[in-house]
Amino acid sequence: MLLPDQMLFAALITISLAGAMLAVLLDRRRACLTVPYAAAALSSAIALILSLSVLLGLGDVTLALPTYISRLGAFSLHIDRLSAFFLLVASIVTMCVSIYSMGYLREYRGRYSMGRMGFLFNIFVLSLYMVLTAGNAVLFLVAWEVMSVSSYLLVMYEWRREDSVSSGLLYLVMTHLGTALISMAFVLMWTQTGSFDFSSFAGIREMETTSGTMRSAMFLLLLIGFGTKAGLVPMHVWLPKAHPAAPTNMSALMSAVMVKTAVFMMIRCCFGFLGVTEVWWGLLVLLIASISALVGVLYAVAETDIKRILAYSTVENMGIIFIGIGAAMVFQAAAHGDPSAPYLSGIAALALVASLFHTMSHALFKSLLFMGAGAVVSSSHTRNVEEMGGIGRRMRYTGALFFVGVLSISAIPPLNGFVGEWMLFQSLFLSQTIGDPMVNVLIPAAVAALAL
Repeated sequence: MLLPDQMLFAALITISLAGAMLAVLLDRRRACLTVPYAAAALSSAIALILSLSVLLGLGDVTLALPTYISRLGAFSLHIDRLSAFFLLVASIVTMCVSIYSMGYLREYRGRYSMGRMGFLFNIFVLSLYMVLTAGNAVLFLVAWEVMSVSSYLLVMYEWRREDSVSSGLLYLVMTHLGTALISMAFVLMWTQTGSFDFSSFAGIREMETTSGTMRSAMFLLLLIGFGTKAGLVPMHVWLPKAHPAAPTNMSALMSAVMVKTAVFMMIRCCFGFLGVTEVWWGLLVLLIASISALVGVLYAVAETDIKRILAYSTVENMGIIFIGIGAAMVFQAAAHGDPSAPYLSGIAALALVASLFHTMSHALFKSLLFMGAGAVVSSSHTRNVEEMGGIGRRMRYTGALFFVGVLSISAIPPLNGFVGEWMLFQSLFLSQTIGDPMVNVLIPAAVAALAL
C-alpha cells in the first residue's frame, strides 16, 4: 500500500508518460498544442508539492521501483532536502515553460511534427525529475542518458536548419564524453563500497581504506564530467551552439534547469559522498569557475544574436555558481585541516547557500529572458538585437517583463540576482582568515572576476 506522498510520486510518472503518449496520438490535431503541455504542467505541480513537503519538514519521500538486480542494488527514487530544493527550482520553471509552450509552438504547426515535440518534451521533463531523485547510480545514469538523448533530439527539432543538426551532434558528443567520465567515477565508488546505491556511496567519506589519490581521481572525473554538462570553460563549446539552435521553450529549460543538474550532483558527490578534505579541490573549481565567468560575459558582450547572448550568459552564471561551490570547498577543507577553527564551516555554509540561492535566481530570470526572447523573435523574425529598434512600443508587456529579467541578471538591487552575488561576495571576503598563499591569491581573483 503506497503512502500519499508515494502515490503523488507515482502520479507524476504516470501523467508524464500519459502526456508523451497522448502527444503521439494527437499529432495532427489541434489538441496536440495543449494536452501534452497541460500534462507537463500538472506533473510539475505535483513535483512542486512533493518538494515543498520535504523542505517544510514533513519527511523524505522514497518510491521503490519494481526492479531489483542483485549486483546493481535496489532502484528507487528518493527526495531529501537537497534534491527537494533542486526539484522545487525545476518544477517552477518547467510549469511556466509548459504553459508558455502552448502559445509559442503555434508557429511550428504544419512545418514540424507537434506529436514529436510533445512526446520528447514530456520524456525530457520526466527524465529531469528522475535525475534529481534517483537513489542508485545505475538508475541515475539511465535517467541522465534519457535526458541527454531527448534534449539532443529537441535541439535538432528544426532538422531542416543546418545549424540545428551540427549543433545537436556537437552536443551529443560532448554530453556522452561527460557521461563516460561520470560512469568511471561511479565505478570507482562501487569498488570501494560494493554497491551502486547512493546511500552506500555516502559512506566513502568515512572510509579510512579509501586513499587520497583514489578520492582525488573520483573528484577529477566528476568535475570534468559534470563540468561538461554545466558548460564550464573549456568544456562549454557545445552550450552557445545547442541552446540557441533549440526551440525557445527548450532553450529556456536547458539553460535554466538542465545545466543545474550538474550543480546538484557536484554538491551531492563532493560534500555528500567523498567529503571535502583537500584545499586544492576547491582552488581548482575556483580557477575554472572564474575563467568561465569572465569568458562567458566577454563573449556575451560581443554577440548580437539574442539567444547566443543569453547562452553565453549561462556560461557566465554557471561560473558564478561554481565560484560559490569552490569557495565552500576551500573553507570546508580548511575546517577539516584545522578543527580549532569551527567558524570556517560556517563560512563554507554561507558560500554554499549563496551558490544555491544564485542557482534559483538564475533559473528564474534566465527562463524569463529566454521566453521573452522567443516572443520577440517570433514577432520581429530576427535574432539580431541591432535590428530590434522600437519593438518595445509594439510589445509593451513583453518589454516590461524582459526589463525585470535584465535588471536581475545585471545584479541590480533589490532583485534576486543581486542578493545571491552579494552573499557570495560576503563569503569570499572572509577568506583572509585562511593562511594558505594559494587561497590568498585565487580568492581575490575570484572576487575580481565576480565584480567584473
